[in-house]
Amino acid sequence: MAHLRSGRRLALAVPVVLSLTASLGFLPGSASAAAPRSAPAATAADGPDLAYVVNTRTDHRTLASVRRAIAGAGGTVVVTYDRIGVIVAHSADPDFGPRMRAVRGVQSAGATRTTPLTAAGTTDEGAADYLSAAEAAKVEAAAAPGSEPLEADQWDLRAIGADKAAAINPGSRKVTVGVIDTGVDDTHPDLAPNFSASQSANCVGGVADTSEGAWRPYTADDYHGTHVAGEIAAARNGVGVAGVAPGVKVSGIKVSDPDNGLFYPESVVCAFVFAADHGVEITNNSYYVDPWLYNCMDDPDQRAIVDAVNRAQRYATKKGTLHLASAGNSNHDLASDAIVDESSPDDSTPVTRTIDPSECFDVPTQLPGVVTVSATGVQNLKSYYSTYGKGVIDVAAPGGDRLYQIPDTPSKNGRILSTMPNNQYGFLQGTSMASPHAAGVAALLKSEHPRATPAQLQALLKAQAGNPGCPDSYDQNGDGTQDATCEGGPRVNGFYGFGIVNALKAVK
Repeated sequence: MAHLRSGRRLALAVPVVLSLTASLGFLPGSASAAAPRSAPAATAADGPDLAYVVNTRTDHRTLASVRRAIAGAGGTVVVTYDRIGVIVAHSADPDFGPRMRAVRGVQSAGATRTTPLTAAGTTDEGAADYLSAAEAAKVEAAAAPGSEPLEADQWDLRAIGADKAAAINPGSRKVTVGVIDTGVDDTHPDLAPNFSASQSANCVGGVADTSEGAWRPYTADDYHGTHVAGEIAAARNGVGVAGVAPGVKVSGIKVSDPDNGLFYPESVVCAFVFAADHGVEITNNSYYVDPWLYNCMDDPDQRAIVDAVNRAQRYATKKGTLHLASAGNSNHDLASDAIVDESSPDDSTPVTRTIDPSECFDVPTQLPGVVTVSATGVQNLKSYYSTYGKGVIDVAAPGGDRLYQIPDTPSKNGRILSTMPNNQYGFLQGTSMASPHAAGVAALLKSEHPRATPAQLQALLKAQAGNPGCPDSYDQNGDGTQDATCEGGPRVNGFYGFGIVNALKAVK
């Protein structure tokens, strides 16, 4: 899917964080439950509905007043997250957004999509390379004693010392990493031993569905979340592959729309709140919130999206959840003066626009406190597709590089091997794959330091990373032109942030 980061995410420089926080007046959150209150959605008779987020003050009087105003404007309240002041509503009135922004107590409001709720689209998750039975037999024949059957192809584990770390501390069962994604196939034999159903849900539409199996992917084509989950916590059980933290638990929080596969804001708000209220210590976010690759603060709809999702992730952070997100696969320099976005909105007809990265934000990637992860290949060099930026990238991790960094493994595949639905295995690459490697290392650190706060955990993650420094040249295809420019020094730079995560250092 266009929105999936077979990877991404971007960390803000401090001045940008401050201006973003100040410009929206983000709420401090609460240590108590977000207390979502849902109502059945209704379809207006006079036209197709759009979904909206209406962000308000959190006092009960204001919330009640705004809910009445929504009804008075012909809208329907779908769910209210009282503690963070986010109301999800549906309306067929094209002026619903402006009308809500004029209501007393409303701090921002806007549409979360550009097409009606009934619109259907196509799903394209990118090309997956499934491991055939013959290829699997070849890999198994090269397995080292005591390793998992397919581990010979997992160059990524060895690159960050995860194979050796597992012998010291595979991670604690008291730590759960929530995979906010396309769903997780918990019946996979490599995931079933570590899967936490009680911390899993389907959040599509903004209301959490915790019924049995609701968190599973719609079809085998929705494999992204299952692949990510295996990278984090595939069990060392003599089956298939191993995860970076094979002893921790993993949960699935599905947010991909069944019609078009997109990750809409109301679903992601639900996911962050659900993770926080169900004791998830770490979330992995290998996507951007649709339909905008970058949300610009001078647009009231996009501003409301940033506000709503940021309130939810801040709420989760205050309850002890650390968020990691992928930096993106566009090879964009997020510290530059301007970026050309040709993909937004991705739920209707994209319009080419030049955006200012200091005023337009990738969500949840650029939200304050979220760990941004860039991708590397087997040579510990930035992957050719990975987005980057000085003061933006926090850490780097293996995401694969099928063009320029080919490992000496049985399959000689530069991508990442992990679990796929229906008991299969396959290769993917992207910053979507880098972020779960960093999330796995964060889970090991949380296992070693159970009392660490999200801020402390992020500091530990940066401290154990090893930085290769900026390369002398980054001309990947040898045409004499630099394909990206790395700015910064050997300690912190735009390609790797504070460095490439290291699982072995995390447990020593």
